[in-house]
Amino acid sequence: MSQIDTENILSEDIADHSDVDNAKLVPVTESIRYRRRAQSAEKKAESLAEELAAAKAQATSLSQQLNDLQVEQQLIRKLAAAGAVDLEMAVLIAKARIQGQDKADVNGVVEQLRKEKEYLFGGAAAVVGARKTASAKERMQNSQTILERAAKRAATSGSRRDLQEYLKLRRNFL
Repeated sequence: MSQIDTENILSEDIADHSDVDNAKLVPVTESIRYRRRAQSAEKKAESLAEELAAAKAQATSLSQQLNDLQVEQQLIRKLAAAGAVDLEMAVLIAKARIQGQDKADVNGVVEQLRKEKEYLFGGAAAVVGARKTASAKERMQNSQTILERAAKRAATSGSRRDLQEYLKLRRNFL
């Protein structure tokens, strides 16, 4: 190959490259517009990623709150069924005992609480005297009628048994 041939090949090569380079070149204004669009898309992606992280954190928090409420409701039902007199105190103590556990054994906690804190649970129910007819008036004892005492007991204990007893007494007297 002669020197002329190599120059021709080189000039053809350079011409091919310049055609390719010219095809790849974009006007400056369009390049700036592309760059701005890319930057805004990146910012939007970052903000959406932050929103997603916040939504996930909120979902986790709400899930934990829901689990806590379900456990509390289960405790309330079990303690009420066990005859807790002071339901709020019993629930607080039981929640404190369950707090460190992942999978809470509600029945075991209620039984343990019943054994250790007997005063939180009702003992033998008060025996109601013979019923009087609606026309007979109830004797006053310590400025309270039996109906008022039953109403207070039903309100404070939250026990269905006490509520039923109060409703029966009320039906007889009213």
